[in-house]
Amino acid sequence: MENMEKKKNYYVVKEKAIPEVLLKVVEAKKLLDTGKADTVQDAAEQVGISRSSFYKYKDDIFPFHEETKGKTITFIIQMEDEPGILSAVLQTIAHFRGNILTIHQSIPINGIATLTLSVDILPGDGDAAAMVEVIEQKEGIHYLKILGRE
Repeated sequence: MENMEKKKNYYVVKEKAIPEVLLKVVEAKKLLDTGKADTVQDAAEQVGISRSSFYKYKDDIFPFHEETKGKTITFIIQMEDEPGILSAVLQTIAHFRGNILTIHQSIPINGIATLTLSVDILPGDGDAAAMVEVIEQKEGIHYLKILGRE
């Protein structure tokens, strides 16, 4: 029997759905990265988790924006078929230093158009999490879903 490596699956999950211990691991990693904690024990104590919890999850969770710089994300948007909405989305992507690689808009049905975009987030400049949040809040945007990330 061949020893096959287990396939890794990745998910994009909103913060409110993440267990508190995982969010605290992210906080502890930030404390260590910024020098506000000298040791893992110190960082874990500051955020209120055990050192073993930190080590158990430290390689499994990261803030979306940190890992998407220099990456490509693909998302789908359902939006009203009104003048200026697509332009506002594209301006937002440019504002957050995103480079559009592919774009496809379907023919609107019942006044709703579906837009599929692949966006390259430029290393060191872009913030994909903030970009997605701003797009979601735009008037005329009904739905935004991240389909994938490379």
